[in-house]
Amino acid sequence: MRNKMRKRTARKLLTVILSLALAGTLAACGETAKTPNQGQLVDPPKAESGSKPGESQAKRTTYPLKVKDGTGKEFVFEKAPERIASTSPSETEMLFALGLGDKVVGVSDYCDYPAEAKSKPKLGSITKPNEEAIIAAGADLALTGVSMKTPTVEKLRELKVNLFQVQPKTVDDVLANLLMMGEIFDRQAEAEKLVEHMKADRQKIVDAVKGLKPEEKKKVFIEFNPGWTVGSGEFLSELIETAGGINVYASEKGYVKLSEEKVIAENPKVILYPNNLIDDKSKKTLDQIIRERSGWDQIDAVKEGKLAGIDKDTTSRPGPRIVEGMKEIAKGIYPELVQ
Repeated sequence: MRNKMRKRTARKLLTVILSLALAGTLAACGETAKTPNQGQLVDPPKAESGSKPGESQAKRTTYPLKVKDGTGKEFVFEKAPERIASTSPSETEMLFALGLGDKVVGVSDYCDYPAEAKSKPKLGSITKPNEEAIIAAGADLALTGVSMKTPTVEKLRELKVNLFQVQPKTVDDVLANLLMMGEIFDRQAEAEKLVEHMKADRQKIVDAVKGLKPEEKKKVFIEFNPGWTVGSGEFLSELIETAGGINVYASEKGYVKLSEEKVIAENPKVILYPNNLIDDKSKKTLDQIIRERSGWDQIDAVKEGKLAGIDKDTTSRPGPRIVEGMKEIAKGIYPELVQ
C-alpha cells in the first residue's frame, strides 16, 4: 500500500515539474499560452482627441488658416466662422450643402434654395445688399459672388463687414470654391464627398456625348434673359460646350447683348431659354418672344420646334447644383443621348 502511495506521489511531482518546465520554455520564447477558441485580450483603439464617433479618419482643418478670396484679399481664420451671412444664392446653396445651415444668420432676398434658406433673415439684393441689415447680422464672415461689383465690395469692407468674394468663371472654379469653403469652415470631408459626386455626374454627361462626330455637334443659341446671351469665358458657355454643343456666340467674350441678325445668320439647331421666365415689358414668356421675332421663323431651331426650356436656377448659379444645370442643357441639346 505504501509503495502504491509513493508511486502516485512521484507521478504527481513529475507532472508538476514538467508543467513548470513547459511554462518556462514558452515564456523564454516570448509566447503566451492561450485558452482554446479564445483570442488575446488587447487594449481597445483610442479615438483621436476631440473627435466624434465615426470621425477619427475625417480630414480636419488646421488653424490659423490663410486664404485669399477672388479679389486677392488675404483672410486669416483663427477658427471656423460660427456666424455666416451670404448675399449670393450660389454661396448660400454651398453653405447648406456643407451642413452649415444652422450657422447662417442672413441671406439675400433671392436665396430660395434649399427651402430652409427662405426662413433666414433677409439682407437685401445680390448686387447691393442692405448695409444696415448686413451689419446688424453680426456675421463673423459674409460671402458674396460674381454679381457684386467692386465698388460695393469695397464700401462694405469700409463698413467693417468681413466680406469674402468668390468669382468663379468655370465649373472647376466652382469645385475649387467648394473645397475652399470646406477648409474654411472645417467641413473638408463633406466638401470632398460633394465634389466627387459632382465630378462623377459631369463625367456621365461627357461620356454620353463623346461619340459625336464633329459634323454631328449641334449649333446652340442660349438666351438667358430677354435680349441677352453669353459668349466664351463664362461657365454658362462651358456648360453648352461640355454638353457637346457649339455656342454660336463663342467668338465673343462674356455676357453679350444679342444681335437678331447674327442669330439668324448662325442658324442654330437648338435654342435654349429659361423655363417660366416672363418679360417685364411685354408680359410674354421668353419662348413666345423668340418665336415671334421677325425672320426667326427661318431659323432651323424655330422651324423644327427645337426650343428647349431649362431650369433657370441650376444653369445660372455657380454652386453645388451646377452639374444638374449642365445635364439640363445636355438633355435640351441631345435628348436622345442624355437621360
